[in-house]
Amino acid sequence: MSEFTFLFRGRQNFESPQEAQKHMQQWMAWFEELGAAGHLKEPGHPLEARGKVVRGSQKLVTDGPYAEAKDVVGGYIVVEARDLAHAAELSKGCPILGVGGSVEIRPIQTL
Repeated sequence: MSEFTFLFRGRQNFESPQEAQKHMQQWMAWFEELGAAGHLKEPGHPLEARGKVVRGSQKLVTDGPYAEAKDVVGGYIVVEARDLAHAAELSKGCPILGVGGSVEIRPIQTL
């Protein structure tokens, strides 16, 4: 088994607290499903929208990240899967896909 990071891209604005709560319950159910199957290696964390970006050899610090809402990384988890294809299959249960977001799957290198 190998480890993969799932980066969740996109942010959804909900019309009501009830709608947001329902969406969060879908996330928790998916996490529980991954955990019960032994795939959830690290539960990760949601990320705040604000931050800083440091660029180049001059180490210029700017506010950010600024990107289209669909491209903003909103959080991550670490899963364990047989291979990249298996990790991609596991990501298909992610609730962010139902609201126009995406899951970027990246193998974690062992050093």
